[in-house]
Amino acid sequence: MIEKLLNEYRVFQQCPRNMRVLLITNMLYALVLPIVEIFVGAYIMRSCGKPVYVALYQLAMYAGIVFTSVINGWLLKNIKVAYLYCAGILFSAISMVGMMMLEQLGIAELLVIGFIMGAASGFFWTNRYLITLNSTNDDNRNYFFGLESLGFTVGQILVPLVVGAMIAQLQGKVFAGIQIDVTVAYRIVTIMATIIAILACFNILRGNYENPISKQFLYFKFDALWNKLLALASLKGMVQGFLVTAPAILVMKLVGEEGTLGLIQSISGGVTAILVYVLGRMTKPKHRIIVFSIGLIIFFIGTLVNGVLYSAVGVIIFVLCKVIFQPLHDLAYYPIMLRVIDVVSKKEGRNEYAYILSHEIGLFVGRAFGLLLFLFLAFKVSEDFSLKYALPIVGGLQLLSLPLAKHIIKTCDLYEK
Repeated sequence: MIEKLLNEYRVFQQCPRNMRVLLITNMLYALVLPIVEIFVGAYIMRSCGKPVYVALYQLAMYAGIVFTSVINGWLLKNIKVAYLYCAGILFSAISMVGMMMLEQLGIAELLVIGFIMGAASGFFWTNRYLITLNSTNDDNRNYFFGLESLGFTVGQILVPLVVGAMIAQLQGKVFAGIQIDVTVAYRIVTIMATIIAILACFNILRGNYENPISKQFLYFKFDALWNKLLALASLKGMVQGFLVTAPAILVMKLVGEEGTLGLIQSISGGVTAILVYVLGRMTKPKHRIIVFSIGLIIFFIGTLVNGVLYSAVGVIIFVLCKVIFQPLHDLAYYPIMLRVIDVVSKKEGRNEYAYILSHEIGLFVGRAFGLLLFLFLAFKVSEDFSLKYALPIVGGLQLLSLPLAKHIIKTCDLYEK
């Protein structure tokens, strides 16, 4: 066993230095991201008690991502991409601290905080894509995203468990004369997340990452292949919005506390983390569509079960399917996306960041559609109706990704011949 682990470490050491530094940074941030994704939503639910508020927060957050993606393009002309990446990491943690310090959360406060949190995420994700694009190639991207998914999946298992237990243990305690209630406990968690974020920043600065040579990044017309990738991004975005909001809402509404949410995810997460790493290590680019298909089908089954049962058991099955689906989907999707950027940027002779910005807009269209669908059903019918049926609708639409992804891969092969 030890020899196998040492062998995997040797494989990691054989990767390009910039790729290794980026992987370590992302694994550190993987300890922060679950707090942002899960406990922010649960905190809003606890403070406001309305699932609709969580959806409004997410919508404002996604608008903030698009806004700062544009700003980031201008900043890349004069500021190193690693510095902007650090800004995104730190800004995420600081924004979380600011939200926890609010005495009350109304719609106005949620929209402002959501937009700010999205602004932080915009800096993080767009610069992460750019650094990943330039630190990897099509042959090693399965391994890169497999190992990264392992880190993020382990983080999604351990962090909710640890933080949920910590919040439960801290409540009611007295420290330095201060009575610790649930709000103070949340603030302690966000301070810990900030410290980890700072460590991630120090690490990424050890790499040597170059900015795009071309300065122009804003375009409105693209090659037909990229337009098809944008359609795929919109389909992904529909599911992304629900993956952040739905688990927290459903668990708080039908199952229980945040610690329960962490326990549910840990049941299947450990096996999935190892599976995704093995797939990333062993599969080739030709296997991506198979991995992609399996993930989508599992997610769709989970949404159907949740819609039919709409109970604690249904939620548990849905979250289990979600935990399996997300890393499988990302393992296939991101290498496909980066390959299309490689192909189209060379064909059109454009700045790679132009496609990253455009991709964020494509994701936003899908995210906005998914969340607005949830809000429409919640207001026109009921929140329970929306939680039951919006997910299966989105899961069914997501299956359209299968033929589209196959066509995109075949077109890339033709472009490269």
